[in-house]
Amino acid sequence: MDEKYLVEVQNLKQYFPVAGGTLWEKKVVKAVDDVSFGIRKGETLGLVGESGCGKTTTGRSLLRLYEPTGGRIFYGGEDITHVKMLPYRRKMQIVFQDPYASLDPRMTVEDIVGEAIDIHHLASSKQDRHEQVLSVLQTVGLNSEHANRYSHEFSGGQRQRVGIARALAVNPEFIVCDEPVSALDVSIQAQVVNMFEELQEQMGLTYLFIAHDLSIVKHISNRIGVMYLGHLVELADSYELTFHGVHPYTRSLISAIPIADPKTARHSQRIVLEGDVPSPLNPPSGCTFRTRCQYADDRCAAEAPKWREVSRGHYAACHHLEKIN
Repeated sequence: MDEKYLVEVQNLKQYFPVAGGTLWEKKVVKAVDDVSFGIRKGETLGLVGESGCGKTTTGRSLLRLYEPTGGRIFYGGEDITHVKMLPYRRKMQIVFQDPYASLDPRMTVEDIVGEAIDIHHLASSKQDRHEQVLSVLQTVGLNSEHANRYSHEFSGGQRQRVGIARALAVNPEFIVCDEPVSALDVSIQAQVVNMFEELQEQMGLTYLFIAHDLSIVKHISNRIGVMYLGHLVELADSYELTFHGVHPYTRSLISAIPIADPKTARHSQRIVLEGDVPSPLNPPSGCTFRTRCQYADDRCAAEAPKWREVSRGHYAACHHLEKIN
């Protein structure tokens, strides 16, 4: 465990059993396979990749909403892989992707936000609880009138604010933001992302920010990790990864970011990947990205690439980094 990290995962694995297979060999989906990273106190680590690559599963396994199949999880220097999580639930929270599905339609906003305050016994009286709820609603840009309403009475952006208020109610240190803006209109996305940044500054929060939109992640993150089919393929400082990404998959993602200037956009070259993402039930041997990579050869099929440091703090897993760069 590295003391400089608030949260760290080492060789995290999350396998889900699926129907089929034999009595001797069960079939599994390797949703997260041997992922390691650390997040320093007060920083934002972005996690990007296309749908189904294991980003959300990584976040939920880190919080032990899914019990990990293998690997270790550390929080503040303590190994929390097998301990009771209730004391840590107050410190580690999550904002879910879908604000329509993650809020109970039969509960008022005050009860949704106040539920965590009740569980952790943070209020001395009903009046104290009420004041705490109103205070946290105000923090996320809602007012006291919203407290007695139900979630169906709100727009998507407001619902997501309720979800953020619920996470903030227990005054956490670390929040997993699981695609918190993907279900929102573009105009609302900027407001919510800016709010996350302001909250981080005010409360000293640490984020794992999961998204498939690299332009949003680039804006909010200090460092970015890129996932593909359950594996972390590159990890670097936000600027370094955006302008000096070395993995062929990262380069393809970066080339897909829209450019506002028409002249620059005309001269930028889009790297289009061939083929589809392989089935996680039957991933390719060796390097999982090889079926879509223009640099792939026999070595890529035979052995999985090792995770190595390209420059200070910049890591990637690819056999052909010298050839590509």
